[in-house]
Amino acid sequence: MALPNIFTTEVTENIINRLNALTPETRPQWGKMSVSQMLAHCNVPYEMVFTDKHKMPNFLLQWVLRLFIKETVTGEKPYKRNLQTAPAFVIKDEKNFAAEKERLINYIRQTQQLGEGHFDGKKSHSFGTLNKTEWNNMFYKHLDHHLTQFGV
Repeated sequence: MALPNIFTTEVTENIINRLNALTPETRPQWGKMSVSQMLAHCNVPYEMVFTDKHKMPNFLLQWVLRLFIKETVTGEKPYKRNLQTAPAFVIKDEKNFAAEKERLINYIRQTQQLGEGHFDGKKSHSFGTLNKTEWNNMFYKHLDHHLTQFGV
């Protein structure tokens, strides 16, 4: 079954509505992150696309990521709870809830406005060139996983 298309306005607005249901006091149903840390964590894939904040993995690590991790991240199968995350995605310090939420919403809207054509065949930070379906799955699945984690 195909995942909802994050590049459509309807799906984007549904995700944003779920984000807007969060409050600084929202607690996770599993895991250790606070809601503000989760929002910062969800910003990381977008930072990798839209900024130079994160260092590219070296050739060997990219090969390992493509071989062993890519399908988990870009496939349709949902993430399991409490999976270990990559070091770049670990958020240790407390973040500003409102700022992280606004940043994430802006990234989601920017992605939707650029559209799937912009991403089809675009090289990812860690997995090489991805098609529009792989980009969609990566973006949507990650957001849905963490919004579900926080009960929205």
